[in-house]
Amino acid sequence: MALIAFNPPVDNGRCTANGAVRGGLRLSRARRWQGRVLAGAGLALLPWLGYLAGTLPPAEATAWVALDALEAAALLTAGLRVLRADPRHRAPAGAAAVLLFADACIDLATAAPGAELATAIAMAVAAELPLAALCTWLATRPVRGR
Repeated sequence: MALIAFNPPVDNGRCTANGAVRGGLRLSRARRWQGRVLAGAGLALLPWLGYLAGTLPPAEATAWVALDALEAAALLTAGLRVLRADPRHRAPAGAAAVLLFADACIDLATAAPGAELATAIAMAVAAELPLAALCTWLATRPVRGR
């Protein structure tokens, strides 16, 4: 019953068969790509949470799992709202940007020299900072261009 409340069976004409039209406006290919990247990154963090919880000491695991769970929630929320052309994507995108930037900084500051630092740099450059930049751009960009 609760699922029906969040996902009504009637679509009210807000989307086509391919899901490209929302609220009378056509979602651009770039906007669909951005939403999918954010939602995909949020989903990719879910198994990572289990890995962290199982491999880190309990005190560290609690902190890292909490931070990454907040990142996952913000990324999923922002991504799904972008895909729905919902202008309320800005707050979760902004939150995700701050969390991702903080995660990258903390990783770099706490990594031991050697392989651990190289991994932290690779994660920051390849994933965390580009996602933070995309989230910052989405949070600050005017809605009109959808």
